[in-house]
Amino acid sequence: MSVARQVVVMAGLLSLPAVTSVDCKLPAPNRDPGPQADGRLLKLNKFFTDSNCPLREVSVDFLEAADRYDLDWRLLPSISVVESSGGKVYRNNNVLGWDSCNRRFQSVRAGIRLVASRLATSSLYRDKNLDGVLATYNPDPEYVARVKSVMRRIGSAGTGPETRLN
Repeated sequence: MSVARQVVVMAGLLSLPAVTSVDCKLPAPNRDPGPQADGRLLKLNKFFTDSNCPLREVSVDFLEAADRYDLDWRLLPSISVVESSGGKVYRNNNVLGWDSCNRRFQSVRAGIRLVASRLATSSLYRDKNLDGVLATYNPDPEYVARVKSVMRRIGSAGTGPETRLN
């Protein structure tokens, strides 16, 4: 009887590596189609392409952050254009100029998520209209007009889900 147990244990040990070495992916959970399903992605990609901005590759990240934090979908991309020429000139993966570009991010995507979160939840920004948020973000008197000009060039606010900052 102990011989049979040894065989079972051995068989189990031999099959374990074969199972764990298989690289299989679980199917993605059912969820809303997200930003790819509306015209915002097309408009943002076109804007970045026409402007020769490298941040086209993170367009979906901008939209997902805007949706998650109820921000105008054009806000973060517009800030990135003003702060880093749309990803042409930046440091520390900080395309949004957060903390005068002194803040280091693991990736550009991580920076987008953090800034979106702060704009939506920090007491410095919460309950302010767009002009108030932008004036707090950068007190330069021309900053609000510059960002809003880029926002208009990207598209109209009504292209996607309703937003808090118009």
